[in-house]
Amino acid sequence: MHRSAYEQMELCVEEYLPTSRRHRVVDLGSRVSDRQTRTHKGLLAAHDIDYVGVDVLDGPNVDAVMTRPYRIPAKSNSADAVLSGQAFEHIPFFWATMLEIARVLKPGGYAFITAPSRGHAHDAQDCWRYYPDGFRALAAHSRLELCEAYTDFPPRKGIWHDYRAIDKKAAYWGDSVGVFRKPQRYPRLTMFAVRELAVWWANRVGGVDGIPLPSPLTGRERCGRPKAAPESPPDAVPDGVPAQAAPEDAPARAEAGS
Repeated sequence: MHRSAYEQMELCVEEYLPTSRRHRVVDLGSRVSDRQTRTHKGLLAAHDIDYVGVDVLDGPNVDAVMTRPYRIPAKSNSADAVLSGQAFEHIPFFWATMLEIARVLKPGGYAFITAPSRGHAHDAQDCWRYYPDGFRALAAHSRLELCEAYTDFPPRKGIWHDYRAIDKKAAYWGDSVGVFRKPQRYPRLTMFAVRELAVWWANRVGGVDGIPLPSPLTGRERCGRPKAAPESPPDAVPDGVPAQAAPEDAPARAEAGS
């Protein structure tokens, strides 16, 4: 987990999870690499929590393995908060996962999601990038309330975003943050039908492994790029590798929306 995403999740925890009471927390996509030191569990060290880390693969920081990729191993209406940091870009059918998050949350519970809005393709399967309108769409589909939708866009140069001015060590991924709340009067029966069909089909398909990546047409490999342009910024920090300290004036999360 890169540092800026960790800090975005930290802001969510500080804003929405008071330390005055106990919370049951499900961390979706909790597995960390041997080199990684930042975890959401560590972020919650000052809280009284019942924590369960879930992932599709076993490993460090995983308490329960998801035997089916689109079924969270937790009871319905059992979690005060579901956290998912830098996992949604790797989930092929994320709308099914969002419906499962809604199932697991208690009425009044929160989901905190961080995902990149830019950056190079990474890991074995990298499917998506997210913007605030994407979180609006997820809220509409899952019938959760959208409390925050934010993207760490680069500074502007006139009416355009100045992508050359991105601090590659601190904000290269352009974190998008979505905060969702499950309403007290959630349409349980309607969403049961929607969820169970979507989750059944997503688990049946599984992912993208059955679809080979086609070879590009001749000349398409670098479509729209100058011949001298590098594939990715040379100073980009790969996902999961701790970044160096950011400058003191690195942008913090602003108000919801963009």
